[in-house]
Order: sequence, then structure tokens, then C-alpha cells
Amino acid sequence: MRQVNHFMVDGAASSAGRKHQIWNPSTGEVQAEVALGDAVLLDKAVATAKKVQPAWAATNPQKRARVMFKFKELIEQNMQELAELLSSEHGKVVDDAKGDVQRGLEVIEYACGIPQVLKGEYTLGAGPGIDVYSSRQPLGIGAGITPFNFPAMIPMWMFGMAIAAGNAFILKPSERDPSVPVRLAELFVEAGAPEGLLQVVHGDKEMVDAILDHADIAAISFVGSSDIAHYVYKRGVDNGKRVQAMGGAKNHGIVMPDADLDQVVNDLAGAAFGSAGERCMALPVVVPVGEDTAERLKEKLIPAINALRVGVSNDPDAHYGPVVTPEHKARVEEWITIAEQEGGDIVIDGRGFELQGHEKGFFIGPTLIDNVTPQMKSYQEEIFGPVLQIVRAKDFEEAVKLPSDHQYGNGVAIFTRNGHAAREFASRVNVGMVGINVPIPVPVSYHSFGGWKRSGFGDTDQYGTEGLKFWTKVKKVTQRWPDGGGDGSNAFVIPTMG
Repeated sequence: MRQVNHFMVDGAASSAGRKHQIWNPSTGEVQAEVALGDAVLLDKAVATAKKVQPAWAATNPQKRARVMFKFKELIEQNMQELAELLSSEHGKVVDDAKGDVQRGLEVIEYACGIPQVLKGEYTLGAGPGIDVYSSRQPLGIGAGITPFNFPAMIPMWMFGMAIAAGNAFILKPSERDPSVPVRLAELFVEAGAPEGLLQVVHGDKEMVDAILDHADIAAISFVGSSDIAHYVYKRGVDNGKRVQAMGGAKNHGIVMPDADLDQVVNDLAGAAFGSAGERCMALPVVVPVGEDTAERLKEKLIPAINALRVGVSNDPDAHYGPVVTPEHKARVEEWITIAEQEGGDIVIDGRGFELQGHEKGFFIGPTLIDNVTPQMKSYQEEIFGPVLQIVRAKDFEEAVKLPSDHQYGNGVAIFTRNGHAAREFASRVNVGMVGINVPIPVPVSYHSFGGWKRSGFGDTDQYGTEGLKFWTKVKKVTQRWPDGGGDGSNAFVIPTMG
């Protein structure tokens, strides 16, 4: 059986002896095992990082950028391999897997401009003969704890900015699909990065706690569920670390009466069901404004959803593939049952779906649930599967209130032709990322990603200028050069050659 080991200079194959199974979600078979590490293994990784980081921080920014440029080139050259490997462990179809890699690559492209974005500020003549300047300097060692749903994109969001800024980085990816993060680390060394600058350690809660408690790790970035995000944030901050922790989501799509419903349905098919709904920026709740809008939208949604093709991850004609594990499949189907018990109308039922020839795969059919209300538990919590819920709003005010009052505040979208309505909605809604006729409003790499409320803990967002701020600290220098030559005189003499 294939073994996935840690990527380290010292102790690459060592661990505490525990293993975690890696499934092939399309077949329902175990395809590999990953070694789970412990605090002793983490100590080795940190010791290596401490050795290599000072020299990397002292490397000028343009040389660091050249490594990023080469890394970008290698990712592009190995795109197909990375996508197929990712797809085989996660279950998302290959095209989605390529998108996973590409969105991470865009942050690497931004990091290639580190000489420009790392520049500080300078004030000439802040006082009599006094100048003030500032510079951004690395923190030392950073760590990332990443989820299963984007095993390429989210690690690159983190280590791209951290390493370009001069830090060493230790990545703890999800044990469910760990192979792509290891392959990325291999390519990073091939790109010219010093060995030990980017290390990958595998583990479960034991490794997470070791990272949170380690005195030499200065900053931690996390993406996962909100309960764990809050735990990571609190424990990390209590240990004196800088922490950004991104949590769950329940993103809403508001559909105004004047919206282009054909476009809305097309957008929802991808945003709600793409990647089997296992995305924190998926759109699992649609909010039609007015009963007429709701009925017209539902009439168009039913045939579109029924036409979605569920297939194995390497099926080029499939709209989406299986979910990641049998436990996750059971959990999503349980949420559908809960919604039904709460009074939701199961318009299209994906429970019990089996793909011919792959009956053991972790497939869930697309599901549409109507007449969902804010009081339902299935609305309040994140389902994280191919399930779309319809929550009907009587007017614009109620449509603004629904996502604003929800415990999560990651993303939201409004579909309308009315510029005033869109502007009013974007201004008032209590959510961190807003799309206007854009169903998945993930900002481009030179902006920043981050939600509000229980979708994000900490003061800074991922990547872009916010990411640069997170992975650096600012040093301020105030300087004055006296006129005298050291003999007590005030003579101003310019040295000459001779």
C-alpha cells in the first residue's frame, strides 16, 4: 500500500507509529496510508526551520521572488499530475482539481512581486535633520493547518506569502488527502528553495495541539470548521502567537424579482453543487424575494438539477464527484433527513444515490429542499454537501436580514439588474465577502479573503496585502546624523577622495 510520509530534512519517514487511511472516494477503497506525527516530530521540523530561516530572511527579496517564479513554472508544468493526484484523494472532478491548483497559483503569482509589496515607508525631514523609515520584517517560523477541501489552494495561500516575506513554514495538511501538499513541497525545493524552509508534517489533533503550543512558532494560519477555528484561535493567542483562523460558512444567494433567472440557475448549479458542495464559498442557500420569484426559480431549478451528472473523479463529463469519506457521506445524508423532519420539502432527494459500477463510492445525488426557515437546525448549520436549500423572503428587507443575522458571515451574493438594490445590499449586509451577480465571490489574489462573525477569527485576512501584514512585523527607525566631524565643531564637511 502506498505510504505518505512527512516532508522533512530530518525524520522524513519517522512518526509516532500511528497511521491514517486515505480513501479513494470514487471506489470506496483504501488506497494509501499516511503517517501521523507527534510533538517530538514537530520539534525536529522546528529545529530545522530555525537553522534555515535566518539566511532566507537575509536573502534579498528579488532572489526570493526568483524562487517563486520557478515554483510557479513547475506547478504549471505539473498541473495535470497535481490535479489527478488531488482528484484521486479528494473526489472532486479533475477540472475542479485544476481550479483548486490554479487559485493557489494565483497567490504564488502575487508573491512573485514581493520586492514591490514588501517595501516600507520613508519620511524625509520628519523633524530638524530627522528622518523616519519603516520596514516589514519576517516573524521567523509560521505554520499552517489546512482542511481537506482545497489541498492545493489553501496551503499555497498560506506558505506563498509567508515564505516570500522571509519566514520558514511548517504545513500540517488534512490527513484525508495529504499527497498534493507533499508534492508541492517537493516542487518548492526543485524551484531552488533551501531544504527545510517548507516542511510538511502530518497528524491529527495531537499534532495540531503541538503546533499551537510550540514556543518557536510565531504565527499560525488555520482554515476549517468554526468550532475548531475558535479553539485554534484561543489556544494559539493564549500561547502568545499571532493567529488567523477561518471557519465555516452558510452563504446565501439573494434572487431579486428582476434577476435573469436562467443565469441564476446556471450559476447555482455550479456554486451549490460543484465539488460536491464541499467548499466554504459554496452557495447552499438561495433566497428568492417574493413568492412569484420563488415559484419561477423553483420551476427552472428542478430540471437543471436533475440534469446534473454525478460521476467518478476522472469522468470528464461529470459535474461533480463523490464526497471525501464514508463518514462525511453519512453526515450529509443525515442533514437531509433532519431538514425533512424539521418540515423542509424535499423536492429532489439525493440520499441513497449509487453510481452504477461504483456502488461503494461515496456519492450523494444533488438535493433541493424548499420551504426552509431560519428556525431550522439544517439552515443554521453548515451541511457541506451537494444540498441546496430554498429560504423564501417576502421582501428586500428580509433578504438582507437573513444572511446578516446568521452566525456565519463568509460570503453572500445578490442577483439583480437594479444597481441601487445591489449597492444598498452590499453596503448593509453583515457579511465579509459580497458578490453582485457573482455566485462565488472569492477575491483575486491581490485583494484578500476573509469572512466575518463565526467565519473568521483574528484581525487579518488571507493573502494579498492583509496576508503580507499577517506574516510580517513592522520595524520603525528614527534617525539623525549630526553635522560635526567628531571634534565638537559644527563644520559640515563632505568627505572627498584623495
